[in-house]
Amino acid sequence: MSFRKVFIGISILIPAVIVLLSVFNHSMIWLLFIALPFILIGYYDMWQKEHSILRNYPLVGRLRYLLEGIRPEIVQYFIEQDTEGAPINRMFRSIVYKRAKRTLDTNPYGTEVDVYRIGYEWMCHSVYAKGVGEVEQNPRVLIGSRQCKKPYFASVFNISAMSFGALSRNAIMALNKGAKMGGFYHNTGEGGLSKYHLKCGGDLVFQIGTGYFGCRTKDGRFSKEKFEEIANLPQVKMIEIKLSQGAKPGHGGFLPAAKNTPEIARIRGVKPFTTVISPPRHTAFRNDYEMMEFIQTLRELSGGKPVGFKICIGRKEEFINICRAIVETGICPDFITVDGGEGGTGAAPLEFSNSVGMPYKDAVPFVYNTLVEFGLKEDVKVIASGKILTGFHIIKALALGADLCNSARGMMLALGCIHALKCNTNRCPTGVATQDEELIKGLVVEEKAERVKNYHDETVKAFVELMAAAGLEKPEQIKRKHIFRRIDAYRIKSFEEIYPYPESIKREQS
Repeated sequence: MSFRKVFIGISILIPAVIVLLSVFNHSMIWLLFIALPFILIGYYDMWQKEHSILRNYPLVGRLRYLLEGIRPEIVQYFIEQDTEGAPINRMFRSIVYKRAKRTLDTNPYGTEVDVYRIGYEWMCHSVYAKGVGEVEQNPRVLIGSRQCKKPYFASVFNISAMSFGALSRNAIMALNKGAKMGGFYHNTGEGGLSKYHLKCGGDLVFQIGTGYFGCRTKDGRFSKEKFEEIANLPQVKMIEIKLSQGAKPGHGGFLPAAKNTPEIARIRGVKPFTTVISPPRHTAFRNDYEMMEFIQTLRELSGGKPVGFKICIGRKEEFINICRAIVETGICPDFITVDGGEGGTGAAPLEFSNSVGMPYKDAVPFVYNTLVEFGLKEDVKVIASGKILTGFHIIKALALGADLCNSARGMMLALGCIHALKCNTNRCPTGVATQDEELIKGLVVEEKAERVKNYHDETVKAFVELMAAAGLEKPEQIKRKHIFRRIDAYRIKSFEEIYPYPESIKREQS
């Protein structure tokens, strides 16, 4: 039974009991005047649309906001003096919430981080800073190699892969509607394409995982016919092959049985109420050369739309071999999404989350340098993914070699996620990561879609303002020399010193 139903029952029972008691003792009628305001507040909470917690937990949910108001003074754990932080810290949550709600995006008193801490990173500004109006507004990136017939202009900041199943239908619709309103794309995740992805009209990147959900045969293999049907939908703008995921590279996707409803099972082509574990690798190809042929097949079946792949870097020589196969076959992917080992997920083995996969700040410069060395960078766009939440995070990713960025965590926070860590239990209190019908009702699509759009717009705006402060006019001008990191108590280095460019680029710059 949901808390909403419990509250309704209690709110009816308490006045009834008080009235009955008052029949025998008139002096007890005053209790009704005490209970009534709380009951009315509870009903207001159930029907307001702004706060998912209050809709799902009327009245008692207000304790959360009370504690949130005094948390900075009583819970120092959440105020980590770190520019990144292993968990999402209070500072970054605050930034996302403020931007999503378009509240005051300024901070009193001063810097919240220890600028002398080892690992602290910053951007160098220019004495000759640009006015914001002199900088390219809402930057777009053209994705599509010379082999692509239908290139796509993408925003510099987009929604990363999150599947229907891991997220609720209301969360999917809110994300997609926000993408439609803000003009950025929404990656479906590997769980297939549902009617909820299509309902609001936002641009989609259709992701194909090792389970081929949405385009699979009965025995779990890739189906050309089903893929062609999905890929040619006008709302689908790009195709992404998921080789590996930063949160659990080398391990298949995982959907708990409690979340695998009949509707989700039908979309994925699996049995309902069973735990779904994707295979660790693809069966549609066995090596790099066959993968290039698979990319070409997808490009042809989709009518020439951009096709790329998502990868968390493991063995460097394997990515080098992929680039060699691109050159030798002449088949070029249109983009590569580089997912960092710090990436998030709704459910993953702890050892994989913490100890497998290269972080994106090491992976992106390696991928960029390797593409340059093979002469492929002009055709292949690099998308960075992994704890990217702010304008400064976008600046850093582009300095390392990315062309654009994806964010999952930030977009979930914009939806109203409170980092309750209940994603894998089907009891997400905000209705974001659950298939519980009663909890899903708490997430109002129209309200949260507006917040997703606001978060995107305000983050891109901050990115543009940072470019202006550095005296830059376009994202392509952001280089590794613009970002610095404290190495120890006495030394700082630029990203260019930490992640050197290939010799060919050094010669061009000299």
